Amino acid sequence: MISNFNSHKIFTLLKVQYANMLEYRVEIALWAISGIIPFFMLNIWTNNNLNESINISDVMLSRYFLCAFFVRQFSVVWVVFSFEEDSLMGKLSPYLIQPLNPFFRYFAQHVAEQITRLPFALIIAFFFFIFNPESIWIPNLGILFLSTISTFLSFLIQFLIQSIVACLCFWTEKASSIERLLFIPTLFLSGLLAPVASFPKYVKSWVYFTPFPYLIDFPANLLSGNATNVFVGIAIQILWIVFLFPVFRKIWSAGKKKYTAMGS
Repeated sequence: MISNFNSHKIFTLLKVQYANMLEYRVEIALWAISGIIPFFMLNIWTNNNLNESINISDVMLSRYFLCAFFVRQFSVVWVVFSFEEDSLMGKLSPYLIQPLNPFFRYFAQHVAEQITRLPFALIIAFFFFIFNPESIWIPNLGILFLSTISTFLSFLIQFLIQSIVACLCFWTEKASSIERLLFIPTLFLSGLLAPVASFPKYVKSWVYFTPFPYLIDFPANLLSGNATNVFVGIAIQILWIVFLFPVFRKIWSAGKKKYTAMGS
């Protein structure tokens, strides 16, 4: 995959995918709005004073869920569904004979969609601050930079996990069903519904050894200003990427061989 990397090709691919995404502005706006689960959870937490159990103020809790919304907006991945559709529709074969790995195409689609989604996410944040003016804050440039890196690393982790699952399309026609199973622990353990700090001790004793808290909870805590170990969290995110990338390469290589054998 790395051997096929060419900065000019990637930049051109990004421009093409961004142009494609601009044609679907309405759909992207709806996708952005559909990601407001953290705001519903904030309402549940504040109405029931659940934040008292973890000694976090209403303001900091509001900032956390707003940041969880932003992290989710720019780390959501759907590559397994695109790959599965291309595989079933026969679009994968011409992709395989091109000099660029097909997953670079999907990667460019995701990045282009994130760029297109940014204005809608900012508009939603604007209305959030109108209704919650006490939550307004401006993170310093250092924190903003580190949280952007952390959010991108979260995106890479999820992209690699889904790419591994997508490669299972070489053996099964419904790899997306496996992804839907993975979505359950992602939903409950990532910090999207509740800060990981609020989890029972027996859950926290093992959950930090999984990638899930580093998908939403860690970047959201970092951006919102809640206490977190910045460099340990980023280091663990990088370790997961270093672990997942060779796994993806191995499964991708084995899948291509099986696909070629079936088509020969």
